[in-house]
Amino acid sequence: MALKPSKINTFTFFKLPSAWWTGIRLTYIDEQKAMTTVKHRWINQNPFKSMFWAVQGMAAELSTGALVMNEIQKSGEKISMLVANNKAVFTKKATGRITFTCEEGHLIADAIQKTIATGEGQTCWMKSVGVNADGVEVSTFHFEWTVKLKS
Repeated sequence: MALKPSKINTFTFFKLPSAWWTGIRLTYIDEQKAMTTVKHRWINQNPFKSMFWAVQGMAAELSTGALVMNEIQKSGEKISMLVANNKAVFTKKATGRITFTCEEGHLIADAIQKTIATGEGQTCWMKSVGVNADGVEVSTFHFEWTVKLKS
């Protein structure tokens, strides 16, 4: 059974409260794609009248991490997940509602299949692109996820 946005958003309230209180919400998820949104507000601003970079990072990470969580749940195995590395590029001030989209569910599905088959930890890089309401790209994040079977 696939995870639903409401379940992930409840999870963020209890386990990732900084993401919840800054307004980050998962809006869509399927096996290949996940989308999060966050609106520029007082609580997530920087001194330059735009969204703080770390809030963008949390929203971008959730769009990739939700796909990881979904694949782990589908596998039925006990698998740990962790971000080992990340990179980001900022191309425009983030104001208004920003939507982050990751369309690389197939990458984490392959990594999880390999870790189950071999018993060895796997890594994969997943990309999330943030765009404003006009469809203009404001930032791109890459996260290196590690997965391994729990002992």
